[in-house]
Amino acid sequence: MYEPIRSKSVHSTMAGTTSDFPHRSREEELDIQLAGHLAALLAVTDELRAVEPSGDLDNAAERLAEQVTRLRGGSCVRTVPGGEVRDRAALHERAHALAGRALVVAASRADTAVAILAAERMEAHAAILEAEELTSH
Repeated sequence: MYEPIRSKSVHSTMAGTTSDFPHRSREEELDIQLAGHLAALLAVTDELRAVEPSGDLDNAAERLAEQVTRLRGGSCVRTVPGGEVRDRAALHERAHALAGRALVVAASRADTAVAILAAERMEAHAAILEAEELTSH
């Protein structure tokens, strides 16, 4: 009824067997994930800086770039925002969400510096969103 397996499995499920492709550790995966969240937060921060320049955003961008560089083990590539101006509130909401994701990953890998930075950015964006909500009503 079924044809017998004639070749070796492409998945090594047996204990003690090694595969030909490299595996990353959990720490390496978390570093990659965290660097991605921080790089995305940096991009949104740079967009906000183009819309509403401030010392707080400049400082945050610098600190984010340092952490991305540390996690990636090299330089941090940054883009210059241009083109259409996006909604400030939407940018702050996006930054708040990205900072929250970074905070979760930083906490799981016990990276205190990034956890503090992410929490500070969440608070800053939440405060701006709250202030905008109060002024719009």
